[in-house]
Formats: sequence, structure tokens, C-alpha cells
Amino acid sequence: MVGVGAVGGYYGGMLHRAGQEVHFLLHNDFEHVRTQGLLLETPQFTERYSNLHIYQDVRDMPRCDVVVVALKTTANQLLPHLLPTLVKEGGTVLVLQNGLGSEDEVHRAVPQAHILGGLCFICSGKAGPGHIRQTDYGSVRLGQYRADAQPSGLTPLMKEIAEDFQRAGVNIILEEDLLAARWKKLVWNVPFNGLSVVLNASTDRLLQNPATRKLCRALMDEVVAGADAAGHPIDPAFADKMIADTERMKPYLPSMKTDFDQGRPLEIEHIYGHPLRAAQEHGLTLPRMEMLYQLLSFMQQAPR
Repeated sequence: MVGVGAVGGYYGGMLHRAGQEVHFLLHNDFEHVRTQGLLLETPQFTERYSNLHIYQDVRDMPRCDVVVVALKTTANQLLPHLLPTLVKEGGTVLVLQNGLGSEDEVHRAVPQAHILGGLCFICSGKAGPGHIRQTDYGSVRLGQYRADAQPSGLTPLMKEIAEDFQRAGVNIILEEDLLAARWKKLVWNVPFNGLSVVLNASTDRLLQNPATRKLCRALMDEVVAGADAAGHPIDPAFADKMIADTERMKPYLPSMKTDFDQGRPLEIEHIYGHPLRAAQEHGLTLPRMEMLYQLLSFMQQAPR
């Protein structure tokens, strides 16, 4: 498990809880987890795990059958350093990240590995060092990467990995077309991540105000148009479902808002830059999304 934050800490903790042999690569929280363990807090249980395989240096870790990349995409420049020493020959890399382009970066780092992409639908955050708090959802949509960008279908490898997660209590939905699934995730990520930062607002406030609700829907429609142009069509009714699902969930500050508040780099390129360029390659401009991209780029560079 590479990256033990809100995503990697939750799914790694769930796999460990189910009896899987999980090896965790930690950075800032290493000493805390070494002495205090990993605390996993969910609506169903709160448990602390102290008998973990934890490491501070990738060179100390064994080669693994499955390497889960749960870093923020802002750290993907580390992948060529981390992955070649971790993945067994014929092994698998599972990418649990937002946006477009991460699987291509993994493929360049370990071209012989099998690569899966996972889209996490989860409300989770770090409540403190070694303390992961999950408040809602938790499912993962799983697809297999192909370098030619074509759908992979439902492969035996996908089903095998899905079984491991399902035994750990994680709901897995298999996707025949990974890129189509990534565009569908952007239908939610593009409006709610960016607007939560620019407007300093949680998901419930964005939908309660008529003006921002309309803006959320307009941004969703642009993502749908971008996906269609790139050859991965999405039913426009999917945007209505995303709005309805967000209204039903507890008020939430998306991960980009949390990163901004804590002074961390923002995942702007993979959530906005890559999709914008993909649409532009097919002759389509997405003006609202491009404006949000420009605003976020300015806010990230400006003194806070």
C-alpha cells in the first residue's frame, strides 16, 4: 500500500482487518503508526491495528503481488522510483487515484506490470496522524488498463482482485471500460472539488444555493460533453444521479478543499488539465471547466 492517507489508510486497513498480508509504505506518520498503530474509524466500528508491516523506505519492502498506489496524483513523479522495486514479475498495480492519466504514468514506470484502475466513491479523511475517519460510502469501481485506451472487458484479474476487496467488506463494481468510468467520476469531481475550494463551501451548501447548484450542473454537462468527444459517452441523466446522491450524503468537504486548507498541492492537472486537453484534442472547448482550472491554478500559487 503506497500512500496511507484517507484512501490508502482506509482500504489498506480494511484488507488487513480481513486477514490479507498488507505492507504499508508511510512517510510522515511512520513513527506514530510504529508506536501507536493505525486507527480506523467508520460508522460500523472503531479499531486500532498495531501488528502491521510498515516501512519508511521502499528499499526495505518485499516485492508484492499487488501494489496499490493511493498517493495523491501530485506525487506521481515518484512512481518511477517507487514501483520498479515493489512489483513482482508479472505483478499488478492498482491505481486508486482521481482524474485522468495516472495509469499511463504507471505504465511508463513499470511497462511489464498488469495495471488496474480503481475509482473510489468514499467520504474519508485523516483525522490525525495514523487516524483514518470514514463517514460514508466506500465502494470502488474497478477496470483494467489498456495502453491503446480500448475497453478491456471483465478480465479474470479484475475478478480476482475484486474478491479480495469484497472479502474485506468493500463493495466492488466491475467496469468494462476504465476510461469511461474515469470520465464518469469526473462528473462529480470537477464541480465539487474545485468549487469547494474557490467558494469555500461544502457539498450541501453548493447544492442548496440555486446559483451554485446551476453551476454544478453546468460543469457536469461539460464533463459529459468532453467524455462524448473523447469517445466515452455518458448518459446525461447520470449528472442528475450524481446531484441526487450528493444531496443524500452527509455534508462533505472534498479532498481538494482539505488539501487547500492544509497547504498541500492540489490535484489540478489530473482532474482538470488532462480532461481539458483530451477534449481539446477532439476539437471541443469546455469554458466553465477551463475557468475553474485557471482559478485553482492561481489560488494554488498565491500566498495563503
